[in-house]
Amino acid sequence: MKTFLPLIVLAAGVAFAQAPVEGPGGGGRGPAVVRGTGPEIKYDADAYPLQLPEGMNFGEAVGVAVNSKGHVFVFHRGGHTQLFEFDPNGKFIREIGKDLYGFTFAHVVRIDKDDNIWCVDEGSNMVIKFNPEGRVIMVLGRKPEAVEAPAPLAPGQIPPARPNTFNRPTDVAWDNEGDIYVSDGYNNSRVAKFDKDGNWVKSWGTRGTEPGQFHTPHTLVIDPSNRIYVGDRENNRIQIFNTEGEFLKAWTNLGAPWAICITNGPKPVIYSSDSIPGRIYKLDLDGNILGTFGKAGKAPGQFGWVHEMACPTENTVWVGEIQNWRVQKLTLHPGK
Repeated sequence: MKTFLPLIVLAAGVAFAQAPVEGPGGGGRGPAVVRGTGPEIKYDADAYPLQLPEGMNFGEAVGVAVNSKGHVFVFHRGGHTQLFEFDPNGKFIREIGKDLYGFTFAHVVRIDKDDNIWCVDEGSNMVIKFNPEGRVIMVLGRKPEAVEAPAPLAPGQIPPARPNTFNRPTDVAWDNEGDIYVSDGYNNSRVAKFDKDGNWVKSWGTRGTEPGQFHTPHTLVIDPSNRIYVGDRENNRIQIFNTEGEFLKAWTNLGAPWAICITNGPKPVIYSSDSIPGRIYKLDLDGNILGTFGKAGKAPGQFGWVHEMACPTENTVWVGEIQNWRVQKLTLHPGK
């Protein structure tokens, strides 16, 4: 089903994404929510571009990714966590990792430059790498053992962060050398770095609101210059670092960044989803807002908690939604 969203184009120009945050915390989500503006982008929405086999449905479609061949991967929370692959026409190809030990509570799926498939599972505290054929070839982290009771903790206490383990991780990305970065995540409030062979290198970040601290680093991408963009969701900002974890700057008028994707090519752009109001921002790498689109809702072309996005081209964006149990394909028309 396709629908066209007749949005009004606002005045030309861009808005810079580094506005100061003022006032008290915003509803328990860290600093007050600040939202920028930009020209409204028109788009077509195909609300059901993927054809599941008879009798099958998506649950919470928390993860969506696209490989170099145009194949679409969906990581969802159904009766249990599942990873599906579809061809460029939306035809179902296969389930990958059926009944996998590390599939407990899906969070995101990402595709690297070699078309390897990476799944971040928040429930098992694992990041799992599949080759394009669907075989597990690397695991990071470890699932808590069913035969061992967790160490007793005081109410609200979180176990200390340790190397090679995660506590509700959220996303994964790679730099030009193939080094691996994991946002770790809901409890550890840090970014963990591994080399390309999966060896622990370092981590940075603690819970807090200062530059370089995090409150739910929920999503991250890396640009061709190896700048790391971390969606610090509860602090309502995107923080930018180099590969050593040194803080460079922050963008603070994009609402709460639930999901970020970055396009390929010589002049990439970033899309960032402020998922409660359902607004998606288009940005250049300097933080200029190039456009905005979308709103919350259940109709085709509206969004119910966008949790992950894939942007294989500048004007094609795939969105996976929690509340609406679907994946939509958006075709943008920024010139209209």
